[in-house]
Order: sequence, then C-alpha cells, then structure tokens
Amino acid sequence: MQAILNVAVPIFGVILAGYLAGCWRILGGEATGALNAFVSYFALPILFFGTLARTPVRAVLDPALMAGFGLVIVATFAVGMISTRLANHGRSGGGLAAMSLQGIASSWGNVGYMGVPICLAAFGEAGLPPAMLTVIVTAVISMVFGVMLIELEVAAGHGPLMTFLRAALNVARNPLPMSIALGVVVSAIGVPVPVPVEKWIDLLGAAAAPCALFAIGLFLSDKSIKSGLAEAGLATLIKLLLQPLLALAVLPFFVDLQSVPGKVALLMAALPTAANAFVLAKQFDISIEQNTAAVLLSTAFSVITVSALLVWLRVS
Repeated sequence: MQAILNVAVPIFGVILAGYLAGCWRILGGEATGALNAFVSYFALPILFFGTLARTPVRAVLDPALMAGFGLVIVATFAVGMISTRLANHGRSGGGLAAMSLQGIASSWGNVGYMGVPICLAAFGEAGLPPAMLTVIVTAVISMVFGVMLIELEVAAGHGPLMTFLRAALNVARNPLPMSIALGVVVSAIGVPVPVPVEKWIDLLGAAAAPCALFAIGLFLSDKSIKSGLAEAGLATLIKLLLQPLLALAVLPFFVDLQSVPGKVALLMAALPTAANAFVLAKQFDISIEQNTAAVLLSTAFSVITVSALLVWLRVS
C-alpha cells in the first residue's frame, strides 16, 4: 500500500492532471504538440545524456540484461503479430503491416515517458542506467524490426537492404537513442562535464519526468475509442499481463530479480503501450483505430497492474 501512495499515486496523478487539462480545454492540441516536442527533443534526451555521461560504462552496458529483456520484447512482438489473426477470426485483413503494428502495440511499452519517471520515483538515480538500457533495447527491436516489416509490405520493391536501412535511420534520428549513445561515448572517453553545463543538465533534466507524464495525459484526452477493440484488447492483455509474466520467467536466467536492474526490467515490461504505436499507425495510415484503442486501454488498466507490481516488488 505504501508503494501505491508514495510512487503510483503521484505518477498517475500527474497523468490525470494532464488528462483533465486537455478535457477541460485548459491546454489544447497545440500545447500537446509543443509539450511532446519539449520532452522528446530536450528534457528526456538531456536527462539521459547527463546521467550516462556521469555513469561508468560498465554500470550501463549490461549484456545479460540486454539479452534477457530483448528476448521478452521479441517474444511478445511475435505473439502480438499472431493475435491479429485471432482477432480477425481467420478472415483477411491481417496483412504483414497490420500484424507488425499489432506486434508493436503488444511489445513496445511506454518506457520513455512513463517508465523513466516511475524508475526515478521508485529507485532514485540507481534506477536510471538500467531503465535507459531497456529504452534502447525496446526502441531498436520494436522500431527497427517493426518498421522494417511494415515497409516490406507498404514499400514493396525497395529491397530488404534498403528497407532495413530506412528503418534503422528512423531509430538513428530519434533523439532518445542518440542521447544515450552520446552519453555512453562521453563516459567511455572520460570527458569531464564542466560545472555550469552539469547544472544546466540537472535543471533541464529535472523537467523530464513531470512534463512527460503530463504529456501522456494530454495525449489521452485528445483520443477516443471508436473501433478496433478486439485487437486493442488482445494487445492490452499481451502487454500488461503476458510481457511481465514472460519477464518474470525469463529474466532470472540473466539477472537477479532482487537487484535494482532486475526490478527495473520487470517494471518496464509491465508498462502500457507507448504512444509510438499510434504515431506509426498514423504515419502509415494502417490500423489507426486499433492502435489508438490499445494505447488508451492499456494506459487505463496499467493504473491497477503497475500499482500491483510496485506493491509486489515492495517498492517504498
């Protein structure tokens, strides 16, 4: 109960504040775009870079954690793809692109906007390095693999190599992976961060968690569920139940679940579908309703599932 009061209530309370601000039209669509841009291009990248630049590389690049968490992401991606066929009851309409988007909705958790703030609140600075490692693993697998499969159908004729390079470029242009890579390089080289720059990083990075959570609420207030509930329901079950259960079964072979990295990985596996699922669906104009509903449903139910996991992990 203490975990719910100390960690879950403040986290979901900020999301609720953003949701109410959108519903009451205190902040509208333009504010949502501006806040998302601030979080995506400034606050979170600066937080990631600053933390990693001042953290020894050995504490971040954990091959065992990368392998274990990566297996969980791949497995739920595959199950999500298969679930498209189940939702359509054997009918046509589950093409490769639609199946890939369902795989993304089932495997890509909100590790950046929601996961990092939760890990900060639950474990403090010690939770950031493993949290950022799960961010990069999720982005590389879900974005590169998922987008590559989508473009194999949408952009047929470009060839597998060009398709892979285009998908990889989408990841490389994302500020979060870029900031993580740059922070690791600075740490490995051993370049000292000047005090004024360090203070600037701390000041801007401190805005990442509350702004990211508030942005989630704004995003949700602007969306509605109209159709696609079958696929969305399956994606929600896979994301909120199957993925953490798989993590619970797989991760002990790679990392101690009683350690901070183990607990962080479990929490990251239990997070709801990231808004990236909707963004990609909108970009390719495929399964927009299904992916919108998956984001909304999984975020709503995660209030219960994530809170329960925090209690089970005895996070205070």
